[in-house]
Amino acid sequence: MKGLLYYIVIALLALTACDDYDKWTTSTSARLTFSADTVAFDTVITGQGSTQRTLIAFNHNSSGLRIESVELAQGAASPFMVNVDGQYLYEGRGEDFEVYGKDSLYVRIAVSLPETDSDEIQPYSDELVFTLESGVRQSVTLTAQGMDVIILKGEVITEDETLDARRPYLVYDSLVVSEGATLTLPEGCTLMLHDSTSLLVHGTLKALGTLERPVTFRGDRTDNMFSYLPYDNTPNRWGGIHFFGSSTGNELTQCDIHGGDYGILCDSTSLEDTSTPLLRLSDCVVHNIGGDGLWLKHCVTEVTGTQISNTLGDCLHILGGGHTFIHCTIAQFYPFTSARGDALYMTNYNEETAYPLLWCDFVNCVITGYADDVIMGSIAEDEDNLCDYLFLNSLLRTERSQDEQRFRNIVYDTDSLEVSGKDHFTLFDTYAFLYDFTPDSLSAIRGLADEEYAKQYPLDRKGTSRLADGAPDAGAYEGQ
Repeated sequence: MKGLLYYIVIALLALTACDDYDKWTTSTSARLTFSADTVAFDTVITGQGSTQRTLIAFNHNSSGLRIESVELAQGAASPFMVNVDGQYLYEGRGEDFEVYGKDSLYVRIAVSLPETDSDEIQPYSDELVFTLESGVRQSVTLTAQGMDVIILKGEVITEDETLDARRPYLVYDSLVVSEGATLTLPEGCTLMLHDSTSLLVHGTLKALGTLERPVTFRGDRTDNMFSYLPYDNTPNRWGGIHFFGSSTGNELTQCDIHGGDYGILCDSTSLEDTSTPLLRLSDCVVHNIGGDGLWLKHCVTEVTGTQISNTLGDCLHILGGGHTFIHCTIAQFYPFTSARGDALYMTNYNEETAYPLLWCDFVNCVITGYADDVIMGSIAEDEDNLCDYLFLNSLLRTERSQDEQRFRNIVYDTDSLEVSGKDHFTLFDTYAFLYDFTPDSLSAIRGLADEEYAKQYPLDRKGTSRLADGAPDAGAYEGQ
């Protein structure tokens, strides 16, 4: 008898629980709560579609809510695409949804924007309207921005050509500059390169940006990895820039090169005429790279006012040749792994092959990073394999050298300084990966530069005078 009574009580409790679970309300005071009032998409390339955003509709009431319809205010004309609890809103409308008490439903949203043949970014918006069984209408705003691009797919430049800066270029299957041809990228020009897509230069590249309108090389992901982190702030979004042995006379000024598998790679060239660099790099940024930042093999380069930073490989890798670096910041603070390369690696041989280092001068530079010693190399010094290098008026994070001919007026970046490592700089956000390598007021970088060299480059990479206070700073940036 007691056993029977026990099962009857359990059954009644189960029925009561089901009644509570299946209880619905049409009270106008019972409403949904949304995870966001607005679902905002980043700038979306027109004709390409977007990634999904997720909106959660919560029912915090003890009773369930029936939703008569969920619809886009613009209906079938809306550029937004919505899936509610697994049901796609055909023609922008869906019906008969239920949310139990203390439960929720998931809404997936994407957008596909039409090409408008416009050079300006175009705004789009719509309302996603939830109509409850009670007649209550609730809405969430959807917004996006559309950007038209010019698509280059497998493009080969065979004669001199100048791109324009009306709108960004979306590059697939690499962009090739043939030997003898010159590609000119004017101020404000942006190349957005797809996964593993590179700029391959057998001829000549002239990328001539300005402070106000730099030339930009970046990946084509415009959305976020996380709410606080754009894909554009992460490496390995595209390939890199590769100058081949036949290339000559390349000039990059005020260029922003970031997010690649590698930054700039320069192949071995003839060194019969060392008066003409393979590459002149001035007032540029090479940052957040998944390999080496600047890789130089048996060539001649001139690099001034440039930041090379945060690379999985070496920020600067030099194998022979002749190189001049003036007012450069080379900073190895790659955040994604401790197995990062060096800030500077220098050598004059590879296996059994000699690559003479004709000269390699670092003047008014900053070379630092996380590790205790970020300057490494392997140098063979003999009559048949020259090795000539100089560090002058620079801050170096390395072991103190006794070679006073090659290391002159050097500040060594150690813990004995008032600040060292990353604390030299004004912004170090390792959460959203934002950096500003302008020296802090307490840094030994301040006033370290040789003034005669600074006079040759009187403005830093941001356009600030190096000479105004009579004590120019080392590196690419003048402290404020």
